[in-house]
Amino acid sequence: MAFELLVINPGSTSTKVAWFRDEEEVFSETQRYDSAELARFGSVVEQREFRLRALLAMVEGRGLSLSSLSAVVGRGGLLHPLEGGTYLVNEAMVEDLMSCRYGEHASNLGAVMALDVVRASGRDIPAFIVDPVVVDELWDVARPSGMPLIERRSIFHALNQKASARWAAARLGRAYEEVNLVVAHMGGGISVGAHLRGRVVEVNNALDGEGPFAPERAGSLPAGELVNLCFSGRYTLEEMRRKLVGGGGMVAHLGTSDLRKVKAMIESGDERARLVFEAMAYQVARWIGACAAALSGQVDAVVLTGGLAHDADFVDRVRRRVSFIAPVMVHPGEFEMEALRDGALRVLRGQERPRVYERW
Repeated sequence: MAFELLVINPGSTSTKVAWFRDEEEVFSETQRYDSAELARFGSVVEQREFRLRALLAMVEGRGLSLSSLSAVVGRGGLLHPLEGGTYLVNEAMVEDLMSCRYGEHASNLGAVMALDVVRASGRDIPAFIVDPVVVDELWDVARPSGMPLIERRSIFHALNQKASARWAAARLGRAYEEVNLVVAHMGGGISVGAHLRGRVVEVNNALDGEGPFAPERAGSLPAGELVNLCFSGRYTLEEMRRKLVGGGGMVAHLGTSDLRKVKAMIESGDERARLVFEAMAYQVARWIGACAAALSGQVDAVVLTGGLAHDADFVDRVRRRVSFIAPVMVHPGEFEMEALRDGALRVLRGQERPRVYERW
């Protein structure tokens, strides 16, 4: 019997929704919201009912019945650090997400809406999340920074990194838990992780402070100069945060985070654009090298994924610097919906046991 899955992936101004019958996609749609509509709500969590009504109306409009669902899967939000895997959505998880105990983000609604759909179905079926951004499998040795007041955190593109790692392992004819990989997710933010037999033991905090600079994020910065800038009196706290996330990286240098526009600038002879493009690829390669060192050089493959992996020039610039480490495999794009689907299917098929979220 085929498993019927509804997958929900909320973003800041949209919700991606897909229905799968086993691995087959029945439909996929992105519901986009007008900014004026969202402005009516004081916070992301207050959008819960609004987004849910739109989702249920869309499913009904396609002639599908919630009563046929085997499970509902939502994008995992900001929770306390977790090991990777597929988690059952429970009340403890919903409470932490709705209270924004660990931070506010649109992805907090993924698990909540998944449980809402289960209740609307009237059936006793599970709601899941899979590999949220707070997946933390770091080695203990990777946690201390040079300042005891600050510990390194694991916040990264866990969902797509682990999905791409599983893809690469399958291409190598082995299980994810049997290989060592360095995976670079290259999108609006960039994260580079060292995957040691199924666990991400080293990775940069891709949210607000480590790693390569990216189209919209500043990445690692010279600490002393950053402190001086913070206390210069020229910028507020929020302005400095914006320079790190959303207004940092390529967009700060060139005024755009659109790689197509940057490539057009390069083709027109803009040397500054060429240097920034090259520097971003250089920094990705440098972090891949660092992760290879974390794995003692025992690397079966380097995997490049995310939106930037569609750009052959960018991939070539990274590949030239890291191909001595291991074969480079390219898995362009983001596979969040498929990764959420696959995480649920592994549990439903008995290949994995679901994990249970507990409050700290």
